[in-house]
Amino acid sequence: MADTVKKTLRDSAAMRWTALLLLALAMFCAYIFMDILSPIKDLMESTRGWDSKAFGTMQGSEVFLNVFVFFLIFAGIILDKMGVRFTAVLSGAVMFIGGLIKWYAVSDAFIGTGLETWFTNNLNWHTGVGFIDDVLPFYQNMPASAKVAAIGFMIFGCGCEMAGITVSRGIVKWFKGRETALAMGSEMALARLGVATCMIFSPYFAKFGGSIDVSRSVAFGVVLLCIGLIMFITYFFMDRKLDSQTGEAEEKDDPFKVKDIGTILASLGFWLVALLCVLYYSAIFPFQKYAVNMLQCNLTLTEPAAGSFWAGEAVTIVQYVIMLVVAGCSFASNFIKENKFLKYGLMAVAVVALVVYCFMGFKRGTAETIFAVFPLLAVAITPILGSYVDHKGKAASMLLIGSILLVICHLTFAFILPLFKGSAVGGTVVAYVTILVLGASFSLVPAALWPSVPKLVDSKVIGSAYALIFWIQNIGLWLFPILIGNVLTKTNAPGTPPDQLNYTWALVMLACLGVAAMLIGLYLKVVDKKKHLGLEEPNIQAPAEEIAEGNLEH
Repeated sequence: MADTVKKTLRDSAAMRWTALLLLALAMFCAYIFMDILSPIKDLMESTRGWDSKAFGTMQGSEVFLNVFVFFLIFAGIILDKMGVRFTAVLSGAVMFIGGLIKWYAVSDAFIGTGLETWFTNNLNWHTGVGFIDDVLPFYQNMPASAKVAAIGFMIFGCGCEMAGITVSRGIVKWFKGRETALAMGSEMALARLGVATCMIFSPYFAKFGGSIDVSRSVAFGVVLLCIGLIMFITYFFMDRKLDSQTGEAEEKDDPFKVKDIGTILASLGFWLVALLCVLYYSAIFPFQKYAVNMLQCNLTLTEPAAGSFWAGEAVTIVQYVIMLVVAGCSFASNFIKENKFLKYGLMAVAVVALVVYCFMGFKRGTAETIFAVFPLLAVAITPILGSYVDHKGKAASMLLIGSILLVICHLTFAFILPLFKGSAVGGTVVAYVTILVLGASFSLVPAALWPSVPKLVDSKVIGSAYALIFWIQNIGLWLFPILIGNVLTKTNAPGTPPDQLNYTWALVMLACLGVAAMLIGLYLKVVDKKKHLGLEEPNIQAPAEEIAEGNLEH
């Protein structure tokens, strides 16, 4: 009678992975748009009059509503009340609307309009208190286009955060009891490839055809957000079909409960994790938004001869394909256990392709293609590190190592990389090695941090604890892009060309965040040893849903 058992879409591996692909591609598109202006900061200054302060204020606006209007909490409530399907489509639509507003703000159509005049004369917030004025979402003399772009980015940020928690819930729903960890790792890897894709294609479209137009880059991102919305809509119908087959109501997250706040805030473990989270991610994600410009200011980049292959547009596509080979082969090699020849063969192909990719970046002489290697090592080793924590433990030690690497990398960018100014080869090699190590650090901390939360916080309040941690993290993601922009403005003379800025003190500030994270990591090891929290123990017994929920967002 076993053959008469009704099969559902979830029982089909093809359908499960199709659902994952839809969700992962939507987040891939969101990650591209998130940093769409990061590789063209210099062009925003030369064509739209945005200085570092305007650029940083706009970039920090992404999470402003999540922090100060508590939209992050509302997103969780919407997900709980309305379910995965509705929230996925809503988040996609909100991101798309925010993207359209940002595109309009940087397009030629905005210039000279009554709207530009209104924004020039309004939202010039000024308190007279230096620090407060430095972190406001709008300020006196902020370009009108930057103000409108910030509003669009705020709306996009609401949808993006909502999408993150929704995708997490959707993957758990489709893969619960099956390949949940692999599904989560695959989604994270594809999403992080969005960063590299953005670094390669944003400048490509901005400079397409020999003319500079920054709105083309944003338009590229908006088209991808539209595709992401279509992915969510398609997932909507698949998910509804699954529920009609199972007869089950949608699985929903536990709602955020105000009464849980007191319990959570009384937990030392919560504060250690929350502080590690905000310090570490504040030194990574805001840095991404300035990294390309930092390299432009510290590397000696030689432009290829006009008309050569390296100066053409086809090389962008070729290099991107090679990047996909690196990511695909290195990621796939993690999951081949029996066939050692195939496993090491894929690893060898990935290494060779990475060397070719780096050589092409050097020959092209562009900072954005050099920084695009940042997520590649993270994609390669994230599954290894996650598996190690699951089976061997040592999460507290990995947190400490990740923080140390973070400090070393930012100090290398601040003091060692400038020493190679004038040496095209030497500077590029130092940059590549440092960026790859930073990518490794980017894998170490999340792989150890998020699965450790269930060991530090009472399981009854784990959902609320994650919501609070994400909210605290968003404070850093709002504040530090603004602070970096202000530091650059105050430590460089007015009128300094965008490719000659001194990034030393901005990078030292980020390194200090790493030092603070390192000290907290040391204290966490002491607490773990005294109270036997189990952070150094294997994590394999932890509930898959909790590990997955934490890993996905980051």
